Amino acid sequence: MVKLVYTRHSKCRGSNLVSVRVRPAAPHKFKNLNKFNKSKKLAYIIGIAIGDGNLSNPNGRAVRLRISCDNKYPKLIKRISKNISELFPKNKVSLIKRKDNCTDISCYSNRWELILGWKAKDGSKFKQKISIPKWIKASNDYIKPCLKGLLETDGSIYFDRKYIMVNFVTIIPTIANDFIEITKKIGYNPNIQKIKIASKKIKHTIRISRNTKSFIDNIKISKN
Repeated sequence: MVKLVYTRHSKCRGSNLVSVRVRPAAPHKFKNLNKFNKSKKLAYIIGIAIGDGNLSNPNGRAVRLRISCDNKYPKLIKRISKNISELFPKNKVSLIKRKDNCTDISCYSNRWELILGWKAKDGSKFKQKISIPKWIKASNDYIKPCLKGLLETDGSIYFDRKYIMVNFVTIIPTIANDFIEITKKIGYNPNIQKIKIASKKIKHTIRISRNTKSFIDNIKISKN
């Protein structure tokens, strides 16, 4: 860009005009909430949030993710809060102990709705028919930590006639379908049982009963 200016030695402001080249000012950079870094930690927290997470907007300004965890799993509480702190280093992560022997892990960010894919004010996760993000389903590197998060919240490991089993339970059909899809993608074949419960919703119980030890080791499931 060329700009006309008067020289310092001009006696008359009507003369001695010279042209100088001026570098254009850099455009103002607005914070873009539509961008975030995909990572294994983020995939893990998304799995955790799908399982036991809740979005709200109590102050009308920022969205809060609240994850409820049983106090008998202190290492899981610590792991979840640590991962959120590392994903959002400038945001406060609060631990709030409740009277029902649970701890709420809470963090405010206006990125949560974009990252998780559902809204704070549009009703329950069931009503919004939430699903696992496509970028997670596209990569085994992200599928495994997401499965870990799902199973450490809505999953269980148990023995049936001396055989080790893994269960995942949800009332959200889209999540049940996604869970089966990504589990098959990493080489395991789950089966599903559907039961109508008192709320007239369908409880989906997905079980991994073959190569279960390999699955547990591969996903690194651990509430402790």
